[in-house]
Amino acid sequence: MRELLAPRSIALIGASGDPARLTARAQVYLRKHGYDGALHPVNPRSPEVLGERAYATVEDIPGEIDFAYILLNTEHVEGQIAAVAAKGAKVACILADGFAEAGPEGLARQQRCVEAAKAAGLRLLGPNSMGLINIPARIAVSVNAALEAPSLPAGRIALVSQSGSMLGAIMSRGAARGMGFSHLIATGNEADLSAGEIAAMLVDDPGVDAVMLFLEAIRQPQHYAHAAWKAHRAGKPLIAYKLGRSPYGAELATSHTGALAGSDAAAEAFFRAHGILRATMLESFLELPALALGRRPAVRPHRAVSVLTTTGGGGAMVVDALGVAGIEARVPDATASAALEAVNMHGHGRLLDMTLAGTKPDRIEAAIRALDKAGDTDAIIPVIGSSAQFRPADAVAGILAAAPHVRPVAAFLVPQADASLKLLAEAGIPAFRTPESLADAMRAFLDWRAPLAAPHVALPDIALPEAPDEADARDLFAALGLRTVYSRELEADHRFPVALKILSPDIAHKTELGGVSLNIPDAAALREAAAAMQASVAKAAPAARLNGFLIQPMAKGLAEVILGFRRDPEIGPVVLLGAGGVLAELHRDVALRLAPLHEAEAREMIAEVRALRVIEGWRGLPRGDVEGLVHAIVAVSRLAALPEIREAEINPLMIHQEGLTVADAWVVRA
Repeated sequence: MRELLAPRSIALIGASGDPARLTARAQVYLRKHGYDGALHPVNPRSPEVLGERAYATVEDIPGEIDFAYILLNTEHVEGQIAAVAAKGAKVACILADGFAEAGPEGLARQQRCVEAAKAAGLRLLGPNSMGLINIPARIAVSVNAALEAPSLPAGRIALVSQSGSMLGAIMSRGAARGMGFSHLIATGNEADLSAGEIAAMLVDDPGVDAVMLFLEAIRQPQHYAHAAWKAHRAGKPLIAYKLGRSPYGAELATSHTGALAGSDAAAEAFFRAHGILRATMLESFLELPALALGRRPAVRPHRAVSVLTTTGGGGAMVVDALGVAGIEARVPDATASAALEAVNMHGHGRLLDMTLAGTKPDRIEAAIRALDKAGDTDAIIPVIGSSAQFRPADAVAGILAAAPHVRPVAAFLVPQADASLKLLAEAGIPAFRTPESLADAMRAFLDWRAPLAAPHVALPDIALPEAPDEADARDLFAALGLRTVYSRELEADHRFPVALKILSPDIAHKTELGGVSLNIPDAAALREAAAAMQASVAKAAPAARLNGFLIQPMAKGLAEVILGFRRDPEIGPVVLLGAGGVLAELHRDVALRLAPLHEAEAREMIAEVRALRVIEGWRGLPRGDVEGLVHAIVAVSRLAALPEIREAEINPLMIHQEGLTVADAWVVRA
């Protein structure tokens, strides 16, 4: 940790004597921003680099080093790994690209570097890393051009970014709102050290109060889970902004579950389970630390707020944006209304409109304190109009006076009001430039949970063939407690009408190939349907292996769901619940959680799927077997304990007033 975050002896391998070159920047910036440790430029062509003694090779450096920044071209990096380790370095940062992101050859090169580093006891930062900045310690071992700034605003928030260029972008945007940083670290490809592992180190730093994560992917998810537990114990929020929310590339597997459970949906479930706040807008990402610092996740959030405003239009924008985010601007309850009446204010609607009262500090303060009496809201949102631009001290004085004594406060300033924003930022009060970013931050804050420990599950006793078909999948789910009667024999004693399906390990969606026939009334019709199906499927999919037929009694449920399991390539096992049937991908009415899960999480999933309101007695309809569905979700999540299973699903799973029916099943081996 010390050698990474606060090295006292740094080697710059490939340092250039031309200050205009990228490979000269690290040395320039280190000295510019006050680094007073030992600095060792390595350049075989010059005994002096930028006025400091240089060394032809790493081996020529006297004594040991803590940290090596390798600034060489891609093809020369590998040869330096053993050399810097022999000099005592604990960490080497690699600037060059052309590794895993460049294809198979680059990936192989990256792996060789990792193996060499492990053998030498060296940790790697990067490749493709712009280095790190420790502002309080005056260490700027980075090539980011943002370090051209004459000074760097120090603070108690750390940033770990997989994108090196975003270090400077976020630092400059933070500085514009009075926000300083303790550390800014670029992890690049994360061949070794991950953002999650570094976040866990930063949580241990007494000079860090919160850690922000700018992510393009979640690599080594166990490190994030560990960091989140440490952060929760220390009362230091982890706040993430992750790219990849678009649906493109989300269809990663052949089953419906693979199509629906894209990486971003799984990432959202991951953040939720581990208590990591997740922003979806850059503006809200920058304000979330102020909203979360010094606070703990709410145990049972109301998902409601109190809004007061000095401008009707501005307040209405906030109410609308919050509503889109699933947060209600709530009418003051009886207690809050009485407190308002006591100071001659009247709260009868979703907005406490103070337009006529203006922004007199004592009135704003009194309103905030009165709204804090409400027993059914989570936060208070003051919306300030034009006075924030022209009379900043008066406009926000009431907020500044009340905020330290009440539940969370998040302000929206309708005009461009830099002076007011600065006053609020200096007081640690989140202040937003748009209603949408405020709503996004409030959603993230109210979604914030304490990290949830995965339940211990017994390993299911299941033997699965190498190429499983639907009958094998049904046997798998039966072993988990989801048993539905079926037969492989055409001449068995069936309970008609029945459904007939082709059995094949190669056909995931049988309906599209004529591999399903429903409502067969008798034995003769069954034999006829089987012969026709055999011929049809063999013609449509001549390469598919056909293992016979599956026959089961027809059934009709109150509702149909898709219940699936898969191993997400980023975060691991997840379970999915959604509106089922052949239109599952069209509806995309789904809920996703990490697997395995607890019963409480299963109930949350059921509540999130809109189509399942019909089984909860909606508008007098018969109630379905909700408890049976809860147990089914938990049972399917136990597949996380079987590494040989990559994905599995039931679609549809029919829900009756009592009991469930597995209508179709599928499993894919890892």
